[in-house]
Amino acid sequence: MSNFDVLKHKFVKIITMKKLLVLFMTCASFFAVNAQITTPQPSPFSKLEQKVGLTDVTLEYSRPGVKGRSVFGDLVPYGKMWRTGANKNSIITFSTDATIAGQTLKAGSYAIFTKPSKKSWEVYFYTDTENWGTPRNWDDAKVAARVKTNVEMGSSHIESFTIQVSDLSNTGATLEILWAKKYVAVPFTVPTDAAVSASINKVMTGPGAQDFYSAATYYLESGKNINKAVEWIDKAVDMTKDQPRFWMLRRQSLIHAEAGNKTGAIAAAKASLVHAEKAGNADYVKMNKDSLKEWGAM
Repeated sequence: MSNFDVLKHKFVKIITMKKLLVLFMTCASFFAVNAQITTPQPSPFSKLEQKVGLTDVTLEYSRPGVKGRSVFGDLVPYGKMWRTGANKNSIITFSTDATIAGQTLKAGSYAIFTKPSKKSWEVYFYTDTENWGTPRNWDDAKVAARVKTNVEMGSSHIESFTIQVSDLSNTGATLEILWAKKYVAVPFTVPTDAAVSASINKVMTGPGAQDFYSAATYYLESGKNINKAVEWIDKAVDMTKDQPRFWMLRRQSLIHAEAGNKTGAIAAAKASLVHAEKAGNADYVKMNKDSLKEWGAM
């Protein structure tokens, strides 16, 4: 090989290495620009779904931590509107109308804003949920409900900001806000009774055994007209007498007991016990035996 060929070979090799180096650096730069590091959020997102009566209640909010900071009166100033959490608005959604302090919230979503002070909080339900923090221009026309409630000192430290729905009943619940050692409660009601009563009235035009059973059960558990509950449960049991159902007979015994008809309650409990034993349902066997003992029949 001539000297010229040797020099040519070295030159080509150097050029090739430079091209590879440039390509490598280009790829490295591309991945460096487009790479993303995933880390935990300082205020994690939370979503809570809770059934209250027949109403679906959903909470969506972010949960900042105390992290050794002085929260209320410092991190969260007194007398100023607060987003009630972190990041985007805290949002509550009702699938039906709800009532708070005599004010009706139509079915839909609302941002929760608060104005804390030392002894009380003002809680606002705002129709515009698309804000990051408090609205730049507050609009009183968008306040669907406003309630002033006392703030209480909790018995324990709550590190992560919490909104929850508790004290559940068929007709309402309590929206609770907890952070650090502060506790705020906002009771609300939902139109369960109106919905169930309307459903009962509609179905009763041509009800089946299960409809009578459900209506009687609701009246018993809601403390409504017990005589009407007796009428409906007796119809349910009579309609299924060819194939007796131990759970229906059990409910009949409880309703008759509540109505003061001990004889009828015992007869129904005994019938329920027989069919529960045939079905091998130990829970209902025990419940019936316990009731019969309580009523002096065993």
